[in-house]
Amino acid sequence: MDGEAAHNRPDRPGGYLRRLAACIRFDEVCVLQGAPLLGALFAMREFAVPGLLTMAALIAGNLCLVAHVFVVNDWAGIEGDNLDPNRAAWTFRARGVRRTEVAWLGIALLVLALLLFSTVSATALAIAAAIVVLSALYSAPGIHGKGTPGLSSALHLAGGTLHFLLGYSAFASLSGQGIAIGCYFGIVFAAGHLTHEARDYEGDLLNGIRTHAVAFGRRQAVLASLALFTLAYALLTGLALCRVVPAPLALAVLLYPLHLFASLRAIRSGLDFGSLSRLQDCYRRIHAVIGLAMLVTAAPWW
Repeated sequence: MDGEAAHNRPDRPGGYLRRLAACIRFDEVCVLQGAPLLGALFAMREFAVPGLLTMAALIAGNLCLVAHVFVVNDWAGIEGDNLDPNRAAWTFRARGVRRTEVAWLGIALLVLALLLFSTVSATALAIAAAIVVLSALYSAPGIHGKGTPGLSSALHLAGGTLHFLLGYSAFASLSGQGIAIGCYFGIVFAAGHLTHEARDYEGDLLNGIRTHAVAFGRRQAVLASLALFTLAYALLTGLALCRVVPAPLALAVLLYPLHLFASLRAIRSGLDFGSLSRLQDCYRRIHAVIGLAMLVTAAPWW
C-alpha cells in the first residue's frame, strides 16, 4: 500500500499529528543549531534577562527555520527520494502524509520562524529571509541549485556564513570580525555538503541530479571536501592567532590529522555509502568538539 492510500485510512488526530511531525528531520535540525547559538555567544558581552529572552526567541526561530528548509527540500525531492533505496522508507509518503500537507507544514514553519525573528532584530529577520531564498534556490523545482555544480556549493557557503551571522546579529551589529568567523562556518558547511553528495551518489545518479559527485566523480568530490575542510582549519587557526576568536581555538588544528586519516580511510574503502557515512560521523564529532571549545571560550563566560 502506498502513502496516498495509507493516508485515506481513518486516523485519530493525535496519530496524524505524530506522522506529520515525523516528516521533520529532527536529528539534522538539532545538529544545525550550533552556528547561530555560537554566533550569539560571540556577540554577547554579558548575561541579562532581556538577552536571555532574545536568545530563547533566536533558538525557537532557528528551530522553525531549519525545519522549514528540510521540509521544503523533502517536498521538492519526493519523487527522487521514492526511487532512492537509501531514502524511500523514510519519506513522508511512506508515513502516509500527502505532498500538499507537507507543503502547508513548510509554510507554517516559515511563518512561525519569521514571526519569531521579527522579535529578535531587523537584521536577524533579513538574514533569516535571505536563508529562505537560498533554500529555495537550492531545492525549488525549475531552479534546482542542488543539481548545478558550483552553485550548490556557493549556496551552502553563503548559507553557512549567514547562519552564524543570524545569531551574531541578535546581539551586535555586523562587523568584519563577525563575517570572518562566519566564513569558517560557511566553509565547513560547504565542505560537509560535498561529502554528503558523494555519499548519495547512487541515488542522485539514478534520479539524474547532477551533483559534484555525479558530474566529476565521488573521489573528486571527497578531495574537494577535504580541501575545503583544510581551509576551514587554517582559517580558524589564523583567526585564533590574530585574537579574532579566543587563542585556545588554535589548538583545533591538532584534530586535523584525525580528519585527514578518516578521509584517506574512506578513499581506500572505495567511497561506498557505509565508508562515507563513517567519514561524516568522524568529522561531525571533530567539529562538535570544536564547537564545544567555542562554547566554553565565548565572551559571555569571561
